[in-house]
Amino acid sequence: MAEVTRVPLHPIAKGSLSKLWLGVAAAVLIAGGVAWSAMPAGVHVETVTAGTGAHPTVDDVVFLHYTGKLPDGTVFDQSQNMPLPIQGLLPEGQPMQLAGTVPGFQEAVLQMQRGGKYVVEIPADKAYGSNPPPGAPIPPDSDLTFEIELVDFMPLQEAQQRFEMLQRMMQQQMPQQGGSPAGPPPQGAQ
Repeated sequence: MAEVTRVPLHPIAKGSLSKLWLGVAAAVLIAGGVAWSAMPAGVHVETVTAGTGAHPTVDDVVFLHYTGKLPDGTVFDQSQNMPLPIQGLLPEGQPMQLAGTVPGFQEAVLQMQRGGKYVVEIPADKAYGSNPPPGAPIPPDSDLTFEIELVDFMPLQEAQQRFEMLQRMMQQQMPQQGGSPAGPPPQGAQ
């Protein structure tokens, strides 16, 4: 049998092990910092007033109050309440199909809850990037800020049924309110 070559092990100098672990920890922190700074900025959602319940899904219609601002504070868009004649049929706020919004807006609203108020910062690459809609007051590569209140949300199919119901109700009320064009002239008209 061949003899194994023996290598004498010297004792570790006092404090060397601590220095080794500090070096490993520093290397990990530096690598993490480099990786973090290389990541693109994401959507930031700040909760102003917490909501309750479930979160909407991408297939939902949301009802919102919102104000959209450019980095200099200029308002470029603001929600409008729908003038609905029937209370309780549809929630107040502007209805919006979530699937049709820019990725950053969609990502932010998916994190919200009914009744909550939020401030959302969307980087340009998750908004309109270098191609804002023609005629929009949004310059290319603009980050956007939104103040959003999520009033309510519902599945697309339910929202469509409610809008159809509203349309039928309005059609039924129109002949009662204005009369038909072929009907008799109003009293006193000659």
